[in-house]
Amino acid sequence: DDGARKCNSSHENLSIMKLNDHKAGMQGLDTAKINQIIEEASKGSQFYQHKQKNQERIDAKIANLKAACAKLTEEQKKMARAKMDSLAQKLELTRDLSRTMVHVDMDAFYAAVEMRDCPELKTKPMAVGSSSMLTTSNYLARRFGVRAAMPGFIAKKLCPELVIVPTNFPKYTEVSRQVQKVFADYDPEFSAASLDEAYLDLTDFLCARKESGAEMTASEAVEEMRAKILESTQLTASAGIAPNGMLAKVCSDKNKPNGQFILGNSKEAVDEFIKDLPIRKISGIGNVTEQLLGSLGISTCRDLWNQRELLYLLFSESSYDYFLRVALGIGSGGGGGDGSERERKSVSCETTFRSTSDRNELCDIIRQLSADLARDLERHGRLGRSVTLKYKTDKFDVKTRITQLTGYTGDGEVMAKAATSLLPSGLNL
Repeated sequence: DDGARKCNSSHENLSIMKLNDHKAGMQGLDTAKINQIIEEASKGSQFYQHKQKNQERIDAKIANLKAACAKLTEEQKKMARAKMDSLAQKLELTRDLSRTMVHVDMDAFYAAVEMRDCPELKTKPMAVGSSSMLTTSNYLARRFGVRAAMPGFIAKKLCPELVIVPTNFPKYTEVSRQVQKVFADYDPEFSAASLDEAYLDLTDFLCARKESGAEMTASEAVEEMRAKILESTQLTASAGIAPNGMLAKVCSDKNKPNGQFILGNSKEAVDEFIKDLPIRKISGIGNVTEQLLGSLGISTCRDLWNQRELLYLLFSESSYDYFLRVALGIGSGGGGGDGSERERKSVSCETTFRSTSDRNELCDIIRQLSADLARDLERHGRLGRSVTLKYKTDKFDVKTRITQLTGYTGDGEVMAKAATSLLPSGLNL
């Protein structure tokens, strides 16, 4: 059958290093040429060796996935499809189309701050970061394929005239606070996903406006919010409006930069919007998951639904549940970071900085992040007991260390002390 043919079709090796042209500002590029330059520029580097090892692990997973898929019987598939149909019916009962969720994303945030403060950069392709790693790039640089999470030395090969500006985390944090003050006027319980993006629930705000006789549409409220951000920071923001946070995040990318997009609050509108959406557009589906699903012939959200029996049989319960939610356009089910669920089990802050093994410098960064974390906890009325430190080495390996505190706390100094204790003693990262 069609499912079996897809399972046994030859797997096109998708490089983990390939350009993600689904990102804003990356459309219409010569991706084949850019990918070739990226590979040639990175060969022999630690970055390339790290990516090679990752790709080997992914290829092994794909081989195992396809082998398991080839062994599936028609009876197993029939049973699995029935199970997924039953789960879909239960998920439909949880669909909430009554909320007005908004995802706001600052446009090329770090780069925009630097261009604001140094106007001559506005006419040049520029990025923020270092030769080791970029945190973001402006839209001129993106036309060359330069993007965040790309080593600066590779970006220079793509765009020799690229200007790389060092990161200034304290400055970006201060601007982020200005933006968040605007968010709080519309939703005091907004969920900050990072310094440059947040999820808001405008339902109560819009109801209050209506009751006061100053009714406002969701589009008007978001237009006003973005105008206030521009007035306060001289920076632009893009936004998406939808029934849940997952869809709102996709929508915020539709009219970037400096635009907004609204998805109607009806099942029909959601179904039409989601069906041909590339899976990579969904937050939480990155390069690795894209490759795994691609090996099964799945590239769109419609494919997730059409191949739902394979998801049930080949992936974990949490994974197939998530994939089904995506296919239905329902969103995450438990604090998945898309703002749809207010009961958050974790709060985090992160930043990107130049490579360093200076313990004092790393401790300063931890203290800054801990102070931001303490403010977020206070705003949400939360305390924490588990402290996690996540960092990337100069060999591009990601390390995660966790420690438990003796009691619950919201004190930034206590969290900073705990996180600092998790730093490697020799700092030979």
